[in-house]
Amino acid sequence: MTAALFSPAMLVDPYPTYAALRRTDPVHWHEPFGAWVLTRYDDVVAATHDPRLRSDRAGGMGERAGRPELQPLFEVIGAQMNITDPERHHRLRALVAKVFTPRAVDALRPAVAAMVNELLDRLPEQGRFDVIADLAFPLPARVIARLLGLDTGELEQLKRWSDDFSAIFGTDPSAVTPKQYQRALQSTHELTTFFRAEFEKRRASPGDDLLSLLVHAEIDGDRLSETELIANANLLLAAGHETTTHLIGNGLLALLHHPDQLQLLLADPSLIPSAIEEFLRYDGTVQFMYREAGEELTIGERSIRKGQLVYLMFAAANRDPARFPDPDRLDVRRKPDVHLAFGHGPHVCLGAALARMEARVAFTALLRRCSGLQLTGEPLAYQDNLELRGLKGLPVVFERRSA
Repeated sequence: MTAALFSPAMLVDPYPTYAALRRTDPVHWHEPFGAWVLTRYDDVVAATHDPRLRSDRAGGMGERAGRPELQPLFEVIGAQMNITDPERHHRLRALVAKVFTPRAVDALRPAVAAMVNELLDRLPEQGRFDVIADLAFPLPARVIARLLGLDTGELEQLKRWSDDFSAIFGTDPSAVTPKQYQRALQSTHELTTFFRAEFEKRRASPGDDLLSLLVHAEIDGDRLSETELIANANLLLAAGHETTTHLIGNGLLALLHHPDQLQLLLADPSLIPSAIEEFLRYDGTVQFMYREAGEELTIGERSIRKGQLVYLMFAAANRDPARFPDPDRLDVRRKPDVHLAFGHGPHVCLGAALARMEARVAFTALLRRCSGLQLTGEPLAYQDNLELRGLKGLPVVFERRSA
């Protein structure tokens, strides 16, 4: 059964809708959004490399949408490095890339393992726990706070601001309430005030953290503007924890729905790295991103006009049978292939290596230390964001083994 594209019903299971579009209308015009939707793997990959499809499309969206009061939100979004074109993107990305190299990420592994074991030590001997609240959120949030140089005691408040900010994106604009817009504006103001104070501390006394790196960086002889600093600090904060939180949650849920695959991992933990890649392919966090046509072009015999939006449905591409045999089956032994869970092309996720490492450490410890993992049978709910797919909670029952 398929749900209407971008409708709230898709939060439960978007994949039948993606499959139907891929079969019948793979380059689909979605009238409510005034945008084209790509669902085939080859089309999506080609679009990520096409210079005619621009990423810097957010700066003026407040005026274009007839909502000038929302312009502070769109200005922050528009200054993020993941949607700037193209040279400034490369320069912004290069500033922080060294923090996420394989060598730098591997150096963090012992600290991440210690965090995981500390979180698992807090669990009861047996009974129930919430995988999201007790492991999948606090682990990556602590890691990114450490990299940014922030106090972990501030994480809950930072998450609330970030959640309010992102709630109005990745969903049907007509479904966003005036109260949500107002809350997003207020949280943007408070988040801006918080980061400005942090930047001032680092101007006076720089450290070796990411915020200090951004404050003192120069691009073409210029320092980053206040808007760029705030935008990219918020991007690193949100992307640094949210995608990994949902990778752990979505991955474990997939395993619990496929007990034969869970047994394979319990019998052979060396399969965990390939299992992480399969979790990313099977039910990845980032469902889509969009671009704006900078000029007229053709995709799949459809004419795309200048200024039209094009949605790149990564999650749909990851289940394309032309690329992945039997794509709706979870297979932790699947042969490696290039899934698009972290995007593709110049804007591929900078923190992919960090997310993979955190997930591998978390699943290794979780499966070693918690036996009898099962769903409680309680209803599960997804975050109200069609762009970033993740659970609000994942209650399970288990028995804890000692470390």
